[in-house]
Amino acid sequence: MDRENRRSFMKKLGAASTLAAGVAINWNPCALGANEKVVLALIGGHNQGKGDAIRAIQGGAEIKTFCDLDQEVLDKVNPDLEEAQGKKPDTTKDFMRVLDDKDIDGVILAVPDHWHARLGILACQAGKDIYIEKPLTQTIHDGRLVVEAVRKYKRVAQMGTQNRSIEHMRNAIEYIKTGNLGKICEINVWMCQLRPSIGNPPDSDPPATVDYDVWLGPAPKRPFNTNRFHYTWRFFWDYGNTELGNQGVHNLDLAMWGIATMRGGIQNILPTRVSGHSAIYWLNDAKEVPDTQVTTWDFGDFMLTWELRSFAKHHPVDGTSSGLVFNGVDGTLMIHDEGWDVTFKDGSKGPVVQAERGVRGGGAHEKNFIDCVKTRQEPNAPIEVGRLSTTICHLGNICGRLKRDVVFDPKTETFGHDKAANAYLTKEHRKPYELPKL
Repeated sequence: MDRENRRSFMKKLGAASTLAAGVAINWNPCALGANEKVVLALIGGHNQGKGDAIRAIQGGAEIKTFCDLDQEVLDKVNPDLEEAQGKKPDTTKDFMRVLDDKDIDGVILAVPDHWHARLGILACQAGKDIYIEKPLTQTIHDGRLVVEAVRKYKRVAQMGTQNRSIEHMRNAIEYIKTGNLGKICEINVWMCQLRPSIGNPPDSDPPATVDYDVWLGPAPKRPFNTNRFHYTWRFFWDYGNTELGNQGVHNLDLAMWGIATMRGGIQNILPTRVSGHSAIYWLNDAKEVPDTQVTTWDFGDFMLTWELRSFAKHHPVDGTSSGLVFNGVDGTLMIHDEGWDVTFKDGSKGPVVQAERGVRGGGAHEKNFIDCVKTRQEPNAPIEVGRLSTTICHLGNICGRLKRDVVFDPKTETFGHDKAANAYLTKEHRKPYELPKL
């Protein structure tokens, strides 16, 4: 029996057994065989999606279908996918064709942030496992709905925070358990980069290769502007989550990993107060999101800080353009892409670990997702963990947009009686692109 027939037969068998038992069908596939190929679809291939898909292919998956709203992207990227796997994926602009295909086990969602929640929920409802790019969603409320969908439909879901699958990162977080740092009172995260000007081009007609109204989807209806399209969409509130949710979430997720280690799990890792300042201090271009930001999250017995410089890659913090430090009373642990090291309070050095070259793009994260699709085990970056790390980013952005401190209740995940802050917990999704009901 070939793979497609076996898959169809097993699904029919499972449905028949469920009907015979007199209960509603909620298909939850059994673990695949160790040598059985995981079949995926890529939805969104302009930037990160292409790399995700090629690494998934290298990890043993097959990309059956490549979906993108822009014909130009389909034509440009699909030959690279064909070369990577020796087989040309089907192409489509209609993601529902992907979700309706019973032979597709899971989807890689690498669309702009404003599409994450709707597509993530629809994929779960269609019985697809999901590898969803960071950050999870645009609001705290939408993130909770995606997690609810993953749980309800029993899906494997991994967020694209690759640090969770990098060995030296995992070992660095594990070192916190030794207690050698003493009580940790402060965690610092930073990003120093150079974002060039995107200018102020006028609105124009959308490219003939894309259905622009569908691209906008849940976002407000606006005239087309090249700055609000491929890649640079992330610099606008309608579609992105600022640099906190774009680049910052990687190391903030590491910080949250460390906090969970310090507190014995993820049950109590959200802050109670957020302070800070953010603004555009450099370029007078079309960007809406800050190029400079300092944010502090108060957890009661320690603080987490974030520093963004999008104007000065040549002035790194602690010698690196991106990283984080756990500051304890007895020592500090510094982690970055090149490795990690410990310095004790007397100036002596603890462990100094060098990372393997190219680990971030090495494919371990995608391979972990593929393995978990087969085994039905929890992946390295499970969806609830991704939601909590994304929530940290939302809290920082809300503080920045209000230009004042906000007090947060981790139990209710609201701002109490603060109506202005609570207004940012949700967003309006343009019709007919509302979130599916669970």
